[in-house]
Amino acid sequence: MGYGDLSSYGALDINTPNLDRLASEGIRFTNFLSAQAVCSASRAAILTGCYSNRVGISGALFPASQIGLNKDETTIAELLKQKNYVTGIFGKWHLGDAQEFLPLNHGFDEYLGIPYSNDMWPVNYDGNPAKSGTNKYRFPPLPLIKNNAPIDTIRTLEDQALLTSKFTDEAISFIRRNKKRPFFAYIPHPMPHVPINASAAFRGKSKQGLYGDMIQEIDYNVGKIMDVLKNEGLEKNTMIIFTSDNGPWLNFGNHAGNTGGLREGKGSSFEGGQRVPCIISWKGKIPGGLVANQLASTIDILPTIAKLTGTSLPNKKIDGIDLGEILKGNMQASPRKNFLYYYRQNALEAVRIDNWKLVFEHPSRSYLNQAPGMDGFPGNAPENVMMPEALYDLRRDPGEQYDVKAHFPEIVKELKALADEARADLGDDLQKIEGANRRAAGKVK
Repeated sequence: MGYGDLSSYGALDINTPNLDRLASEGIRFTNFLSAQAVCSASRAAILTGCYSNRVGISGALFPASQIGLNKDETTIAELLKQKNYVTGIFGKWHLGDAQEFLPLNHGFDEYLGIPYSNDMWPVNYDGNPAKSGTNKYRFPPLPLIKNNAPIDTIRTLEDQALLTSKFTDEAISFIRRNKKRPFFAYIPHPMPHVPINASAAFRGKSKQGLYGDMIQEIDYNVGKIMDVLKNEGLEKNTMIIFTSDNGPWLNFGNHAGNTGGLREGKGSSFEGGQRVPCIISWKGKIPGGLVANQLASTIDILPTIAKLTGTSLPNKKIDGIDLGEILKGNMQASPRKNFLYYYRQNALEAVRIDNWKLVFEHPSRSYLNQAPGMDGFPGNAPENVMMPEALYDLRRDPGEQYDVKAHFPEIVKELKALADEARADLGDDLQKIEGANRRAAGKVK
């Protein structure tokens, strides 16, 4: 989901009234970053409070991956077990599909979902079975997993259309069954990752084609959860966090989202790849109608939850920072001062302090000057396009168009010092630096 895909973030011809209501009742973040602009890495980060390369996860794991999230890492679900929370995940996992890596081995009590991305299946972009010899043909059928075992197979685009409501309904069942206990429900919808589809009730309802229909269906299902919390008397005791794993896959054209004018998209460390919507609401605890322009990230969710619930942080080093002061309504608080932009294994591609961002020379995916695809088929998105070193002032230039490093040598020096610290800690494949504090992913036994 792109930064510009919700009406509260400026979307045109897509109506998201429930998420707009959530924003009006809580805080809308405008400078909120996913830890990496790719599926598995971003999910490892949100669940562990770590840059994903710290925990050995990068890119997107494929079916039958020989690695997954290490059992020694502490997830939000495991953290909350300190306070006897019941925990469930309903949607896309993508942190290893071997049974030893599935959610029930990472602190979750219940799981209904798919183990990896919804495009990792033997079905072509047009919905027909993939032909022998094509990339899609190599994938196994896409399983629907309940707890630790497959219970069904997602075979068609019509099957995919039912996933948003299916996972929402299972989450609602979980909430109702556990309304007298503390609970944590993690609902990572597979879409808007391509392939996209909307159920019959939503098809043709937006002015932005199938993509808009599908976003409006997600909004409707968020509204269903909000209504259940209200009707069950839980909304004043439940915090809701809504965000995205990365920016839009722009070469899919009308099946892709909107960056809101930010540069590039999914698979890039420019802002369009990593700056995403984030809304946090908690009736009676978080002041309503606030806009937070402070720097924040998905890695900050775990320590924020830990502080609010009185749970102890993991013994191992994490990278997240408690956002509690912002959630109290202190719009002068800026707990996060800097951010590290990684992609492609363990490559430090940029660093940021406040609104200053120094991009290092690096190979990148680029959508610039490429005609996008249409109706589910991708256009070109060249990889390994060399990006030059540049300094951007994101306050004046959020589209990262104007290199100003010649005017601000002291800022460049400060940012390079931050990069040196990061490389000593986590390493940097581009500089061939190992780093002292990286941890390994789990391996299939």
